[in-house]
Amino acid sequence: MRIEPCARAQPVPHDSSTYPCLVPKRRRKTATLMREDGVFRAKARQTIPHEFELESLASASPVTRPMFGCVAVYVKDRIVLILRDRRDGTADNGVWLATTEEHHASLRRDFPCMRSIHAFGKTITGWQVLPADAPDFEEAALRASDFVRAGDPRIGKIPEVRRHRTRRAPQRRHGA
Repeated sequence: MRIEPCARAQPVPHDSSTYPCLVPKRRRKTATLMREDGVFRAKARQTIPHEFELESLASASPVTRPMFGCVAVYVKDRIVLILRDRRDGTADNGVWLATTEEHHASLRRDFPCMRSIHAFGKTITGWQVLPADAPDFEEAALRASDFVRAGDPRIGKIPEVRRHRTRRAPQRRHGA
């Protein structure tokens, strides 16, 4: 019986030999069960809201990740935008700009319709939204992507590194 390496295999050096042994590449679990009678159905992929924004940022090689039930857009090491179009809480639908409070005034001159988001319950947040229901929404969103491509320092944040919480060992009582 001849064993052929699969297409996903990657060579891994072996301790006692100069020949690599083949180890299959780990894959994410995906919903692939489908039957003709439709008993098993994979969840349809969610469409990306305001996809024109990603097309505009294509030259900057954006990376997307799900966040808050929306789509976060990263360029290099910075989170720059969140694209939101949800049925619930529609007041914050649109393009969220990652910025800081010190840049709000100057960005508001460039984007008159920009405001703080309401989703976090604070009056002023670092996240600002270009609302989808604004009359100049698409024009403003495309202008924001122009700023991102140009490397405007007012848009984008380097996300904080999250550390996993470690459990502290219970304290011992001495002499008890």
